[in-house]
Formats: sequence, C-alpha cells, structure tokens
Amino acid sequence: MNTITKRKLTNVIMDLGRSWALIFLIVELVFFSLAAKGFLSLRVFQMVFFFGVTVFLLGVAELFVIITGGIDLSVGYIVGFASIISSRFVALFLQTGMSTLPALLLGIFLTLAIGLLPGLVSGLLIAKLRVPPFIATFSMLGITHGVSELLILNGAVNMPKLSTLFGNGYFLYWAPGPGLSLFVRPEIPRGGFILELIPNIVVVAFVVIGILSFMLKRTVFGQYTYAIGGNVDAAIRSGINVSRHTVKIYMLSSFLASLTGIIYVMMYVKGKGDAGASNLLDSIAAVVIGGASLYGGKGTVWRTILGALIIAILETGLRVMGIPTFDKYIIVGIILISAVLIDKIFPDKTYMDTKE
Repeated sequence: MNTITKRKLTNVIMDLGRSWALIFLIVELVFFSLAAKGFLSLRVFQMVFFFGVTVFLLGVAELFVIITGGIDLSVGYIVGFASIISSRFVALFLQTGMSTLPALLLGIFLTLAIGLLPGLVSGLLIAKLRVPPFIATFSMLGITHGVSELLILNGAVNMPKLSTLFGNGYFLYWAPGPGLSLFVRPEIPRGGFILELIPNIVVVAFVVIGILSFMLKRTVFGQYTYAIGGNVDAAIRSGINVSRHTVKIYMLSSFLASLTGIIYVMMYVKGKGDAGASNLLDSIAAVVIGGASLYGGKGTVWRTILGALIIAILETGLRVMGIPTFDKYIIVGIILISAVLIDKIFPDKTYMDTKE
C-alpha cells in the first residue's frame, strides 16, 4: 500500500470517527426498529420529540455555557422553579378576575423575567468575583430547589385548561375531507379519524433553537462566545468585555431553563420542584456527544440537537421495549465517557488548527 493510499485510508477513518454520533444514531434507529415492536410509527416519533423537548432546550442552554469554558449545574432545578412560579402567577391573576389568556401571557412573561435572576447571580459570581462555575451554579441549584420546595409547601397549583390544551395539543392536524388544519382540531364525522402531526411545544422549541443557532453562527454575540472559550486572554486583548458577555451567557442559560419549566407545566398541569433535575446529565451529555469541547471554544447547536436526539430515542426505545428507563442513565454515562475518548482519538481538525 503506497503512501497516498494510506493517507486516504487514514482520512476516511478519521472522518468516520468524527461522524460517530451520526453513525450511532443510525445504528440506534435500526436496533430499536428491530427490537421494539411498533417503534417505526408516527406516534413513537412524536414521543421522541415531545418528551425530548426538555433535553433539546437544556442541551442548547448548556452548549452556550460550555463553549465559553464554563458549566451550568443549576438548569435542572431552574426548570422546576419556573414551573412552580408560573403556575402560581397564573392562579393569582385568575383570582383577581383576569381572563385566562391574559393571565397566562402575563404569568409567562413574569416567569421568564424572574427566571433571568439565577443566571444573573451565577454570572456575576463567576465573572466579577471569580467563583468557579461549578461552585456558583451548584449553589444556585440549591437555592432554586429550596425556594421551589418552599413555594410548593401548601401543594401544587393546577394550570388552567387552556394552558394544558396548548401544551398537549398539536400545531398541525390532518383529516380526510377537511385536510390540513393549524392549531384547531377539525370536525369530523363519527367513525372518521384525525392524524395529529406536530406537537405545539415541539414547534415552539425548534423556533427558539433555530434563533439560537443563528445567534451562535451569524452574530457578534456568537463570535464573542467562541472567542472567550477559545482563548480568553486573546478575547480581552481584542476588546471583548469578557465579564459582561459571561453574565449574558449564564442569563441566557437560565432563560432557556425557565422556558423549559413553562413548557413542562403546560404539559403536566402542575409544577414540580425537581422537574428538570433528571435531565442535567442528559443536557451535558448531548453537548459532548454533539462534539463540543468541555474546554471551550467548540460546538454547534445542531450537533447538540443530534446528541439530544440520540438520548431521546434511547429513552423512548427503552420505554417501548418495556425496559425501565432508569437504565438509560447507565447507557448515557457509558456514551458520555465514550464520546470524550472518541474526541481524543479523532480530534476535529479545524479545532486543532485554531489551537495551534
């Protein structure tokens, strides 16, 4: 084998290694389609995206933080915090005689505004007081969890029917005769059927994710984010206000976790203090599986969604097979370790060049 052939073979192997997540996704789909009866169906794939929304949004939240070289351990409990305060706000406004839709919109707005505070505090601790991100966000985890439990002492508050109709409704319906219908479930004769196509919350999540992908790739905000993670000293010398941008990044992470909490309570009617706690590992794993570096400076939104999709399909496939879903944590842990090792064996050439 001559030198040119060896080089081509090496390049092919390296490319395959760097694309391992996509290959794993395909293998995963093939496995569950063979091992789980009924896996290849519209309903199952709706479940993948419906229940995967939390991991999609929290994964993107973690991505922005991790690109800067940080970590946010508080996102899971901010989800719970937001789910509780949003339902409390809406209930309070309804008690004052406000109609349902304005109460919902105002409750959501106030929840998102208050949801910025944990990120603001964490960001200031990290950027101004030089507290390590692990300690700052772990402390915020405890604070938001404690406040959530205090708020829920007298019991959880139900969200109004309009909220749960949206949270469990569909953006697109199809039925013979009426055809496609947006938001509104079409009227059909007795014995007819309706095809529910795209859940509302999936549409909301991917609109937000699309905006964030544009921000990261096409705006100055995204350039600053990569610059800080790539080389913070060079970022400072180039005139970037690293402290201010770091605070913004943690506020963005907190905002996305709060949005996830609002979506959670719309899906499940009641808020829960630890609503997103089990998704912390999943969100970090999605970022790493998607090829981002825990050292910062590397990662994309859509590769993170690929990582989140792997986890969502894994959980749904296990559920369809009747296997306890807590087994997922074992598998995700193994995948996470494998992802780090594969990244070392098959480093991203572009990333390596920027580090030289």
